[in-house]
Formats: sequence, structure tokens, C-alpha cells
Amino acid sequence: MRKVIFLLLSAALLGMAGYFAFIYYVPFSEGYRSGELIKFSRKGVLAKTWEGEISKGISGAQIFHFSVEDGEKEVIQELKKLQGQYVKVTYKERYGTFFWLGDTKHFIIEVTPEKSPHFGNR
Repeated sequence: MRKVIFLLLSAALLGMAGYFAFIYYVPFSEGYRSGELIKFSRKGVLAKTWEGEISKGISGAQIFHFSVEDGEKEVIQELKKLQGQYVKVTYKERYGTFFWLGDTKHFIIEVTPEKSPHFGNR
């Protein structure tokens, strides 16, 4: 009886560990987005996460929501500095997320300033 309980518990723990590893390490997609960085803030009650928004059009009708992991210190500093400017971000999309990582499935791994196609040299 103890052996059966031990095996079931081990299988459950191994399954949960496999699920968490899959969600964290296996990207669903990777890509680039460009637009005006309109919001970047640290939010949350139990777990503070970095969240942001990029407007992909002049009207602001198309918004790209993203998160940044705490370990990406250079990206966080660069996004703070580029608030309100046109940026190009490199992201990875995960199958899911955990509340302590961020609110979205899109995680920024690199950011670079770009010239706005709408406002010339801005």
C-alpha cells in the first residue's frame, strides 16, 4: 500500500515538474514587434512583475501587451529610458505563464530604439 501511494505521489510530482518545465523553457513562438512604448510599470500585490504596452498604430487601436522577467535587468532599464518613444522589441511567447513571472505570455528579451515611420525623426 505504501509503495502504491509513493508511486502515485512521485508520478504526480514528476508530472507537475514536467508541466512547469515545459511552460517555462519551451517557447511557443519568437518574434519582433515595433511601436510606441506607451506604458511600462511594475505591478502586483503578492508578486511584482514588469508589464508594458506598445501601440502598433497611430490611433492606438492595436496594443501589444508584454511582460519582462526580473532577471532581464538591461531590458528593464532600457524600457524605462525609452518610455514614450518608438521601439523594436524581441520577444518569446510561451504556452502559458505563472503569476510570479508576468500577466502575459509575451516576454521581452531585447529592446532597441527605432525611428518612427509616422513622425519622421522622433
